[in-house]
Amino acid sequence: MIRAKKSLGQNFLIDKNILKKIVNVTDILNKTILEIGPGTGNLTSYILDKNPKKIFVVEKDNQLSINLENKFYNQITIINDDILKIDETKLFKEKVTVFGNLPYNISTEILSKWITNLKDKFWFECLVLMFQKEVADRIIAEFDTSNYGRLSIICNWKLDIKKICDIKPEAFFPKPKIDSSLLLFYPKKNFIKIDNPNNLEKITRVFFNQRRKMLKKPFNQLFNGDQKVLEKLKINLNLRPQNLDLETYYKLACEYEKLRG
Repeated sequence: MIRAKKSLGQNFLIDKNILKKIVNVTDILNKTILEIGPGTGNLTSYILDKNPKKIFVVEKDNQLSINLENKFYNQITIINDDILKIDETKLFKEKVTVFGNLPYNISTEILSKWITNLKDKFWFECLVLMFQKEVADRIIAEFDTSNYGRLSIICNWKLDIKKICDIKPEAFFPKPKIDSSLLLFYPKKNFIKIDNPNNLEKITRVFFNQRRKMLKKPFNQLFNGDQKVLEKLKINLNLRPQNLDLETYYKLACEYEKLRG
């Protein structure tokens, strides 16, 4: 019997209705698929039923990898490794569709890695990913709301995001203590160019370090009170970090790059 490992954040999805819903989010006929954390292969079976061109799965757990090999034999390509150590841009010759019931303890780390490593060409067609509901709410949060923050800004930079549904703990074994949410991510055709994504990470980190404080202190820390930047972006320093919309943060990152140029 397979036991879920807490250390790897494992909760296996077992609800057939939810599994069907996930594979129907996007058309995968003749597409190359990447599945993150397939676990016992429940979703993998449903993906195979949709006749994709090829399936790659990334599973860190050695025992689960052996079980998947026995269960699916040569129908899938198993990568027994840590997703955080893999360079997806070198793994595929064509764009892939990604499915992932991401380990909740590293879900934001995985997504942030993918976004900051994105070049002008995207390596995926879309991402169909499951998160802890609380994390998903932060990803899709709009500005001027309490959930809006660094994660919202970074995730929405190059991606359009749509919430598909919420999922109750009963859909998993073992049952997590929290609800989950399924999100769909598509590459944006147009987005503000930031040469080094680490600059966007730094801007958002400094601004949201004290999210209840006014913008004056973080702005001065990054821009030395540069009035030209304030006037250009029409920023009121009496506002708080959550009061600035997405575009303003992307433009701030661009101005920061110019200053450091």
